[in-house]
Amino acid sequence: MSVLRFASLLALAVWVGGLAALGGVGAPALFSVLEGRDPAGGRALAGELFGEIFLRFQHLAWLLGGAFVMLLITRRMLGPRPRPFGVRLAGASVMLALSLVAGLVLAPRIDAIRRETNGAVAALDDADPRKTEFGRLHGLSNALMGVTLVVGAGLIWLEMKDPH
Repeated sequence: MSVLRFASLLALAVWVGGLAALGGVGAPALFSVLEGRDPAGGRALAGELFGEIFLRFQHLAWLLGGAFVMLLITRRMLGPRPRPFGVRLAGASVMLALSLVAGLVLAPRIDAIRRETNGAVAALDDADPRKTEFGRLHGLSNALMGVTLVVGAGLIWLEMKDPH
C-alpha cells in the first residue's frame, strides 16, 4: 500500500509542481528573454513557444491525472479505503476536467487568434475584437490553471494527512 501511496503523491507532485513551474517561472522567463532579444517579434515567439510547451505538459498532466485516479481506486479496492475517498476522487476529476478544457478548448482558440495576427497580439489595437477575445481566453486559462493548482495542493495535503 505504501508504494501505491507514494505513486499517488508522485503523480500529484509532478502535476502540481509542473504547473507551478510553468506559470511561475517558465512563462515569465520565456517572455523576458525572447522579448529582450527581439523587441519586435520576441513576444509573439514566446507566446508560440509557451503554447507548445503548455500543450505538451497538458498531455503529461492528463496521464498523471488518470494515473492518480486509477491509483486511488486501486487503493480503495485493496483497502484500507483512502479517507476521504469521495473528496479526493472529486478533486482529481475537477483537476482533469479543468486541464482538458484548458488544453482542448481554450488553447486551440488562443492559438488560432495568435496565428491570425502578424506579430504579438499585445500590439493589436485595444479595440480589435481579437485582442479582447485573446485576453478573455488567456485570463480564463490562467484562472483554470490557478484552480487546478489549489485543488492539487489540497489533494497533496489530504494524501499526506491520511496514513492509508
